[in-house]
This record gives sequence, structure tokens and C-alpha cells, in this order.
Amino acid sequence: MKPLPEIKVYPKRPALDARPLERRVGLIILATDHTSEPDFRRMVASERVGVYVARIPYANPTTPENLRKMQPALTAGAALILPDEPLDAVCYSCTSASVVIGDAEIEAAIQVAKPGVPIITPPMAGVRGLRALGASKISILTPYTVETSRPMAAYFAAHGFEIVSFTCLGFEDDREMARIAPATLVELAREATDASADALFVSCTALRSALAVTGMEKTIGRPVVTSNQATAWNCLRLCGDDTPRPEFGRLMTQPFAA
Repeated sequence: MKPLPEIKVYPKRPALDARPLERRVGLIILATDHTSEPDFRRMVASERVGVYVARIPYANPTTPENLRKMQPALTAGAALILPDEPLDAVCYSCTSASVVIGDAEIEAAIQVAKPGVPIITPPMAGVRGLRALGASKISILTPYTVETSRPMAAYFAAHGFEIVSFTCLGFEDDREMARIAPATLVELAREATDASADALFVSCTALRSALAVTGMEKTIGRPVVTSNQATAWNCLRLCGDDTPRPEFGRLMTQPFAA
């Protein structure tokens, strides 16, 4: 065998960019999540915006009690995303847990690890999105049980929306929620949207509803806001990206105001 060559240290240190990518979005998702990463990859990630993911423990069924158990893991999850480096936004990608735990509590837990960073939850982004679209009367569709849907109804009512109809599908396992086909969600939107609603909110980051938004909007003839679409829109706007993306619904053409 020939002797190995001498390993030389290059005498000049290469110049470094300020960041590998200009903007950074942290994404905290459930251990069981099949959908948030692919959705953020297609809607948020780019040559300019990086998406950095941490998973936290979660076990089904999707009940208020189980959802609340994630709160203590939020700080540790956030701390694992590019430690000691600044982020432009952090999204906790669970709609039902966000309304159970509370936006303020989630923000406080994440900012222990990432102080001063804007925190986004899906229901918070949903409220902002519905307001950006001028909606005041809404229909809501969730995959959850009635028990898990009740806090969702209370959340949107507390934020000033008139809920003219609310439909849930009765699922308890978020992995099964992810297996509902986008085409099925289009038909469900037709059934779930009241004639008097200004818009439809489709809850749950597990649902592949971002892929169905344009079909749902065409079917019901009004705007549709979904969990992952709304958080993606919110994150993009916080990163200074105002590029319209109509292929992901009317919301993705709107400016942002917190």
C-alpha cells in the first residue's frame, strides 16, 4: 500500500458569509407529524429562507390532556434549533395544542430558549389570515373529536369571529388525520361551509389541506385559511418575503399585519 500523502493546512482562511441562508425559520413539530415539514419545504424554504426543525415528544390520542403535556418540552425543543444563533421566527406547529396551552404560554416557553424571536402558532396565524382576508363570519372544519374541537371554537369566538358553523370528523390519531386525501378535504369543505360564512378555517397541521386550498376555494367560492398555509404565510411575511403564491390560496397573496 502506498503511504498516505501529507495533509496540509491551507494557509489562508476562506472568507465567511454572514449566514448560510439569509433568513431562518425554526419549526417545532410533534414526534408523530407527517405533514408540517413537507408543507414548509414547499411553501417557506427557498435559497433565501432556511427552515430548521425540532421534534418534541407526543403520544396519541389527540385529547386536551395529551396536548397539554407538550408544554414542558417546548423550551428544550426550541433550544435544539441552531443553539445560540438568532432566528427570524419560530413556529410551534400544532393547532389544537396551541388553543389548549395558550399562545402566551407557548411564547413564554419558547422565548426562554429564543428570547425576542417572534413566535407563531397556527391559530394565531389563522386569526391574522382571516382578518387579512376581511372575514368576520366563519365556518370551521377540524379532524378532531367534539371534546378537542370545543377549545378551538372558544379561541376563535374570543378573537371576535362569529362562528356560523363548526364541523369535526371525530379522529383521535393525528397519523390518521394525515392520511385524509386532499381531494376528500375539498368535498368536506363543501359540506362544512355555511352559506353565510365569509371564509372557512380548516384546522390541524396534520391535515394535507395546504394542497387542497385552491380546490376548496373554487368549490365554496370564498377564501380558505388552513393551519400550515397560515403559519407559512406568517413566517414568510416576517422574513420580508411578500411574493404572492396564489397556488396556495388567496391568503398567500395578502400583505401581513400583526
